Amino acid sequence: MPVIGVGIDVVDIDRFVTSLERTPSLRARLFTPAEAVRPPASLAARFAAKEAIAKALGAPVGMHWHDAEIVSEDTGRPRFEIRGTVAARAEQLGVAHVHVSLSHDAGIASAVVVLES
Repeated sequence: MPVIGVGIDVVDIDRFVTSLERTPSLRARLFTPAEAVRPPASLAARFAAKEAIAKALGAPVGMHWHDAEIVSEDTGRPRFEIRGTVAARAEQLGVAHVHVSLSHDAGIASAVVVLES
């Protein structure tokens, strides 16, 4: 399967938490209700994943953050559920598979996204 796009992002967890505390509405704007209840390091990794998928899709204008939701499978493996603006751009590019990897350690959260046809 050919690779259509790759995105990576890193987030300083403390800085991200400070942003959430300074702007309380940010949590609801960036995350679905299911995501919003997660601990800070997990939220930072999910934000990195949303940034990474945006980069992999070519940074589409008008992307809605809730249209790219990270859910955890029973095994704990993260995966994207995409809809709306994100799904439309993925379809436009011919994306059939979205792979995501999340990590957080030593105060840094990171994510890598690979899009395949």
